[in-house]
Amino acid sequence: MALIGLGKTSTAKPAEGASPHIKDATLATFAADVLEASRQVPVIVDFWAPWCGPCKQLGPALEKAVNETKGAVKLVKVNVDENQEIARQLRIQSVPTVYAFRDGQPVDGFMGAIPDSQIKQFVQMLLGDGQGHGGADHAAEVLAAADKMFEAGNIGEAAQAFAHVLQDEPGHPKAAAGLARCYLRSGDLERAKTTLQLVRPDDANDEAVRAVQAEVKLRESAKAAAGSAEALAAKVAADPNDHQTRYDLALALDAKGDRDAAIDALLEIVKRDRKWNDEAARKHLVTLFEAMGPTDPRTVAARRRLSTILFS
Repeated sequence: MALIGLGKTSTAKPAEGASPHIKDATLATFAADVLEASRQVPVIVDFWAPWCGPCKQLGPALEKAVNETKGAVKLVKVNVDENQEIARQLRIQSVPTVYAFRDGQPVDGFMGAIPDSQIKQFVQMLLGDGQGHGGADHAAEVLAAADKMFEAGNIGEAAQAFAHVLQDEPGHPKAAAGLARCYLRSGDLERAKTTLQLVRPDDANDEAVRAVQAEVKLRESAKAAAGSAEALAAKVAADPNDHQTRYDLALALDAKGDRDAAIDALLEIVKRDRKWNDEAARKHLVTLFEAMGPTDPRTVAARRRLSTILFS
């Protein structure tokens, strides 16, 4: 994510009615109030707009949570209507959007209003004792532990571990990908997408990042699927050459967590008409392979089946 290179002199005042730990920032003060200040304590930036209803709900809750840290975390509020250049440079696509900065870099974030309990967790994750941080070996150990927590279903603990690495190494691709996976597992698609934006551009092709990006794409496709899996399966049974319905069935099955059945449906489309809809079924299979990873047994088996169909 590109950061704003601005002057370091800040003349911003605390937001009206707020504590000294909360400021309204402008283009002229953003570098000092956020980038430089975050080298001392974590800084949360709330991108909002006067016309935004959820912003009015989120703002006070953020202020309360930050005030409870008694200065250990700062809050900077940015009115995107009045500061469109900041919003453009930080790729703010909707409001409210919240980013947390540490050492001049974004380390976590989310979009939309979230419950007070999640806000408190978000703020608490930024607070650490600073012990045992830093170094490639330390990051590798924490990431390995986080992966095990994730596989065991301890999503909250895994998220904290991934965030720990991001605080030490802002933009770390595997940590950002891991945290995004946690948000996906909890059903928070938008926050997963925001977290992926923390990855540095030169790490965008990291295998872990690409896998989560593919999973996000699959979730978005699943949201567009029309009809239940049962109803779609009945339509396919009635007309096996209805490729669009079979494709929609694959999306619905994947949304239900039955990825094996989704793969079967897509392979059947390729077998019946590999060129259908500009090879949509094959392309979706490739996205599935990327999301699962090249060594996943499902990927290996499905690639073998796909090759047999394509080269038979």
